Amino acid sequence: MKKATHGARVAVLGASPKEERYSFKAVHMLKEHGFKPVPVHPAGHVVDGLKSLKNLDEITEPVDTLTMYVGDKISDGELDRILKLKPRRVVFNPGAENESLAAKLEEAGMEVVRACTLVMLQTDQF
Repeated sequence: MKKATHGARVAVLGASPKEERYSFKAVHMLKEHGFKPVPVHPAGHVVDGLKSLKNLDEITEPVDTLTMYVGDKISDGELDRILKLKPRRVVFNPGAENESLAAKLEEAGMEVVRACTLVMLQTDQF
C-alpha cells in the first residue's frame, strides 16, 4: 500500500457535520495531518469549516484518495462517479464495506484498502 503524499486531496464520501461521527473526525484529522479533505454529502452542509460538495461529480481537481463512509445501499450507485473521478485508491472504512464495488474498482486499476482512515492517519499509514 502506497501512502498519500503530504497535501494530497482526499474526498470523504458521506461526510457529516456532526462532530461525533467518524466521517467528521476524518475530515478534521485529514486537515490536521496536512491533507486537503473534500467533504461530499448530498445535503451540502459545512463539515469542520469546509462546504460539502453534493456529489463526486462536483469535484473538479484530481483526488488521490476517496475514503468511504456510506453503506453499500448508497455506494452501489457510485461506481460510475468513482470511475470518472479516478482516485488512486479507495478506502472502505468499517461499516462501509462493499465487496462487489471493491472488486469492480480493483478491476479498473484502483488500489482498494479495507481499513479505518482514522487509524491509518494516527499510525502514519495513510
